[in-house]
Amino acid sequence: MVADLAQVLAARDPLTAAHSARVTFLAGRLACWLGWNERHVAELRVAAPLHDVGKITISATILHKRGPLDERELAEIRTHPAAGATLIGTEGPTTEALPYVLHHHERWDGGGYPLGQAGASIPEGARLLAVVDAYDAMVSTRPYRRALPRRHALAEIERCAGTQFDPTIASAFLEACEAGVFDLPQAAAR
Repeated sequence: MVADLAQVLAARDPLTAAHSARVTFLAGRLACWLGWNERHVAELRVAAPLHDVGKITISATILHKRGPLDERELAEIRTHPAAGATLIGTEGPTTEALPYVLHHHERWDGGGYPLGQAGASIPEGARLLAVVDAYDAMVSTRPYRRALPRRHALAEIERCAGTQFDPTIASAFLEACEAGVFDLPQAAAR
């Protein structure tokens, strides 16, 4: 089922599918860096490729718009976590992914969506996905803007620690970046 949903997403929106693959890589590496147990890492590796699967319900016009989104368009984009949770369902092999998918746009300060949860009430895996998702979004070119330089994205993660992001996870992400945890081995980078 995970592969089927990921294939539907890739067919509909290759940019989002590529983003999901990068988020999966970053999330797995960060979870290992944090010392998460195998079960927790395995759940994250199911959830990460599906975190944006709800975008298959969003209008392609909105997904590929080259300028800023208006309020109506933003409201539609903000439905994707709940839509993704609905697509995943509450039974089957992806059940553990549901809270990660549903809550990956919640904010540490409670200002996120879809439910406005705050702090530790947000599932830990969703808090981790929030950091790596935002980072990859910033360093990737999008239809509406060019990629930010890596140092600017890292500065934004640091600046938003404690408001948008879990400060412990944001700090660990920055430390892992500094330690080269996300660097590809030379043979794989070619």
